[in-house]
Amino acid sequence: MRRVSANEVTDGELILRTGDGDRGAFEALYRRYARPVFGLALRRLGDRGRAEDAVQETFTSVWRGARSYRPERGPGGPWIYAVARNAIVDRARARSEPAVEAPEQESHEAGPPERAEASWTSWRIHRALEELTESERTVIELAYWSGLSQSEVAEYLGIPLGTVKTRTRAALARLADLLEEEMDGPGTT
Repeated sequence: MRRVSANEVTDGELILRTGDGDRGAFEALYRRYARPVFGLALRRLGDRGRAEDAVQETFTSVWRGARSYRPERGPGGPWIYAVARNAIVDRARARSEPAVEAPEQESHEAGPPERAEASWTSWRIHRALEELTESERTVIELAYWSGLSQSEVAEYLGIPLGTVKTRTRAALARLADLLEEEMDGPGTT
């Protein structure tokens, strides 16, 4: 199988090809994303060994889960960063889990009403995101779902930092307006 150049195809195409078992496409994804994922993991976890484990877990998950990627839901980069974020969270949890059984205490986890409210809020936010322009939605997804800094978003998209800041400000203002409209409901003022 010929080696795939990272510059020849989009992230989404590489993920789809990886889902079909194309090792060259997977290697291209790894070359493209291993360093940024490691940087993100190192910043979040503060430990080089655990960050390396998170990178390994990320790309194991990418290899196993590439068939679940749907290009119509968004570009491949944010999908990979979401996989990475899950691996990083898993590594952070592994560190904070107690080694012995904790004494019985009142649970501080959300109950059914709180989970229902969170689910409703999440649905409203995703619905409002669909109303944004593609460029605004992309910077929001990279920053908030993939955990990238504005500088990293600028580098990833190949656009000036000022443009990222402007798009982020505009997107957040538009989201606030859309969510406020939804809270007011149709016909209420």
